[in-house]
Amino acid sequence: MLAFIILSPTASVRVVIAVLELSMIRIAHLALMWVSLGSIAACAVEPAPPSDFTVTESSIPELQELMASGALTSRELVVHYLTRIAVYEDRLNAAVFVNPNAIAEAEALDAERAAGKVRGPLHGIPVALKDNIQTTHLPTTGGALAFADYVPPFEATVTRNLRDAGAIIIAKAGLTEFANFMAGSPNQMPGNYNALTGFGFNPYDPRRDPRPGRFDGRPVLNTGGSSSGIGTAASFWQGNVGTDTGGSIISPANATMLVGIRPTLGRLSRWGIAPVTLDHDMAGPMTRSVADAAVMLGAMESAEADPNDPATGVCAPPPGRDYTPHLVADGLLGARIGVPRAYYHDAITVAGRSLGGLNADGAALMAQAIAALEAAGAVIVDPADVPSFLDPDPQNNFAAWDICVEGEQAKGADQECTINFKYGMKRDFNDWLEGLGDSAPVKTLTELREWNLAHREAGSMKYEQSRFDISDEMDLEGDRARNEVDMAKDVLLSRTRGIDAVLEEHNLDAILTPSSMGAGLAARAGTPIIVVPFGFVSRAGDSSFPEGFDPNPAPFGVGFNGAACSEPRLIELAYAFEQATRGRVPPPLFP
Repeated sequence: MLAFIILSPTASVRVVIAVLELSMIRIAHLALMWVSLGSIAACAVEPAPPSDFTVTESSIPELQELMASGALTSRELVVHYLTRIAVYEDRLNAAVFVNPNAIAEAEALDAERAAGKVRGPLHGIPVALKDNIQTTHLPTTGGALAFADYVPPFEATVTRNLRDAGAIIIAKAGLTEFANFMAGSPNQMPGNYNALTGFGFNPYDPRRDPRPGRFDGRPVLNTGGSSSGIGTAASFWQGNVGTDTGGSIISPANATMLVGIRPTLGRLSRWGIAPVTLDHDMAGPMTRSVADAAVMLGAMESAEADPNDPATGVCAPPPGRDYTPHLVADGLLGARIGVPRAYYHDAITVAGRSLGGLNADGAALMAQAIAALEAAGAVIVDPADVPSFLDPDPQNNFAAWDICVEGEQAKGADQECTINFKYGMKRDFNDWLEGLGDSAPVKTLTELREWNLAHREAGSMKYEQSRFDISDEMDLEGDRARNEVDMAKDVLLSRTRGIDAVLEEHNLDAILTPSSMGAGLAARAGTPIIVVPFGFVSRAGDSSFPEGFDPNPAPFGVGFNGAACSEPRLIELAYAFEQATRGRVPPPLFP
């Protein structure tokens, strides 16, 4: 008998072999004996799904149609995904933990379907959660050694909503440790590294970086950060939930050719999610299609404001929390789309600094995207520049108004950047730890820093912890006024003279932003953005690579930035663009 158990750095190879053996037996249509947490259950042979069925690139609506017809069960779907994890996980390192009860949960949901109870469009669909989102049936670690195998006393609101909607949480996805707020310069933690599982790899080039100064095991192709799109891109699960403070849904979605939605701040509850700063934190879906993202967004949203998260209630949910009526192929007809050139296409110079801009490949792709929008009936307003990107004064230019996240931006050296991330981290992280009660491995950010120092030899802080350090030195009372001033400036530059200004000036539905470049504006404004896969940019001309090493091209998407609570309209635009362009290409090494 074989058991599928929780993955860990030491057990993953054994688990991969075990699941592969199980899967091969299942595919051969033999009777199976599954072991789950010490219980043995005999399972009869089930009808095989259609001969051409594959989970790669299948959409949630397609899967639901198959399950409704009886051609596919949720149990079979889970086995398909576990098989892919078994075959490919050792090359990608996408998961921190895999649910040992996923098959049993699928069988229970199949029984509900057979009894006439279908919870909704996510019924029986396997999804993954970033491992800073609390679950009580799987550990929640943030990727930190101090939290290894920690199971919190309650689950996040988005976890509960997804499970109530019939989703199977098949895995906890990899992440940059504690959402990339542990180590900045001078020892910047690479994206998708954490102390528990090491590096995750981009399925579009799953090799280590061979360049001097970067040859520490990190991937040669950036995975984005701090969420991971690796497992969704490689079809280990149907979609995943990421969290975004400054771009960590949009950046990894762009880097792994996924659709990513960062919703309006407060549309979804953050209760039960390890925070960076609640002034900017937001969860959102990452999927292979706009349709799947729309389904997941609706399932993650609560019907009413969450009393545990005072930011919720800012946007009214659509009827039935259903975004699928906005999946309309002609959604671009008559839409007014602005093209901000300054910074997003053309570099700007502020106080001697050159900021932004696209290379030739990126510019060519954006020209193609604009042409596709026009062909689909959109009205293009070009240029439609964001006012705060045009100001020559660095104190009034959003692009020059940095976030204090580097080791050299400690107190006394942080006048040219907003302190909100480092201030909010200490404030909200300590509150989160307090909410975990006696079960929390550490009680404060200070204790976590001390624990990491005491366990350095065990690998607790490979890249040090400069962001924790500059955050923990914040005085929550003494620095409160400074934080409020910086937050007001953020609102002024990102919203009042930012996204709201450009949309109003040109009467726009959205602005079009290249790759993940629109993520920062949306994150600090608290407004929604959707990124859609579109193409690739070459890295062949990068002379920093050793002779004979040919890097694969990098995925490149386009973003639709809109006003607060405009997710239904953005989904219309993104879906119509996706259907007109069909830009997503599955990673060829993982068929």
